[in-house]
Amino acid sequence: MPTMTTLRKPRDGRPFGTTFALVSALFIMALAAGCSRTVVKTTQQTPLAVVNQAIPEQQLIDVGIVVFDPGLEDMDDDPLIPIFPEVRRAESHYFAVQLMDAMQMSAGWGAVRVVPDDTAAVDLVITGKILSSDGERLELKIHAEDASGVEWLDKKYEQVASHYSYEPRSGIEHDPFVGLYNRIANDLLTYRQSQTAEQLTKLRTVSELKFARDFSPEAFNSHIHVDKNGVYQVQRLPAANDPMLERIRDIRERDYLFIDTLQEYYGSFVREMEAPYEEWRSQTYDEVIAVRELRQQSINRTIAGVASVVGGVMAAGSGSGSTRAAGQIGIAGGGYLIKEGFDKRADSKMHVEALQELGDSLEADVEPHFFELEDRTVTLTGSVENQYQQWRKMLRDIYQLETGGVTTE
Repeated sequence: MPTMTTLRKPRDGRPFGTTFALVSALFIMALAAGCSRTVVKTTQQTPLAVVNQAIPEQQLIDVGIVVFDPGLEDMDDDPLIPIFPEVRRAESHYFAVQLMDAMQMSAGWGAVRVVPDDTAAVDLVITGKILSSDGERLELKIHAEDASGVEWLDKKYEQVASHYSYEPRSGIEHDPFVGLYNRIANDLLTYRQSQTAEQLTKLRTVSELKFARDFSPEAFNSHIHVDKNGVYQVQRLPAANDPMLERIRDIRERDYLFIDTLQEYYGSFVREMEAPYEEWRSQTYDEVIAVRELRQQSINRTIAGVASVVGGVMAAGSGSGSTRAAGQIGIAGGGYLIKEGFDKRADSKMHVEALQELGDSLEADVEPHFFELEDRTVTLTGSVENQYQQWRKMLRDIYQLETGGVTTE
């Protein structure tokens, strides 16, 4: 015979349907109460480590920070917060300059510059990728590798901004994520300080010989080689008075001169975008909090509504009049919560549209500018990256013209 299952009254004597309806009501209230807003009030900023003693010139490491990868190829198909490509491209310059400023203030390096790509003739190349940036949270992936091929750093950095960072009355004037830039600068400085004077001097030599080989492989190819670990090693040094090396050093100084000129462009670009960007980021912070809160409320209230409707339907089928009445109330209340959940989603969409408008207005203010750099007989046009490639080609032409294509061993 089939087994019969009988619903028994609870020990307090109330019908099962009434109990279920009450439980559903409590469940609804608990979910509604759980939709409170969470905002980070304070964020402890990491102080910048500063070198307080002079560093010998032969141990000063020149640094090139490549304009960051905006990370557009890794965007979600349906992100919670919309990502505006022009804003990300502007941020790729902005974050690189912020890191440069932190490293310069640490006083532990030679020249620290923002560069268009990783072909710059520097001792240490730093690349970065924007993983997340929405005003509330910034996440970067940083990689640093020296000229010899040794990795110094490969790490993700993340920080959540404090609400007070965007409060005008707080008196805070620095970037909300200054602690993140300081952590990166401190980690790089820690690694540099772990190197011996001999290692740092050798690194500068490798960097110079790589640049020389790039311009004149016939003359300098035998001076360095790559070992089995992919690390460049010095095979032999050129003579102290080698005329080829003197020309190479002159070409390298010209390369640095152009990169220094680019610093004016990057600095001007950041200054122009700073005010609208900070305003956009401040407003975005509030929008991000609102969107997340509304999305969570939408989910919670929809789930609560469904639970209430189910409970109400079960109670409405009860033989008790009071239970049926409770069931009808549960169905009506659940329907209201489901509707409210969909309304919340509509409100969320409205905030997303507000973000789009803010992003569009910022794009117009920070769109990169093209400029011409004249050096007597040459004019460089196009993007900064294209201009730098044109400059390097011109330097090779100058070197070939000065040497007549002649190399010495």
